[in-house]
Amino acid sequence: MSLTDILSPSDIAAALRDCQAPDSFSPKKFFQISGMSKKSSSQLKDIFRILDNDQSGFIEEDELKYFLQRFECGARVLTASETKTFLAAADHDGDGKIGAEGITLFIHR
Repeated sequence: MSLTDILSPSDIAAALRDCQAPDSFSPKKFFQISGMSKKSSSQLKDIFRILDNDQSGFIEEDELKYFLQRFECGARVLTASETKTFLAAADHDGDGKIGAEGITLFIHR
């Protein structure tokens, strides 16, 4: 399964275009433009499994900085500031990593 099995390639491209400049990434806006905010909890868990590069069941800070590259290989790396802000917003229990439930709650709120 790939992200384009769940999300429209044109929506992914539009979301990536929106945050090309460093420090322009907004998780909520990205989720909206890419169509993730309209997906069911089950679909978001499928997306999470694709984004969880090491298949640990969590997305840690070192994986999160490459978030955009999981959508397109040539996409930029998130800045340190963007990564920390994203992690702080989606890490509901403060353990320094994001689980599937945490990202689903973050996207749907």
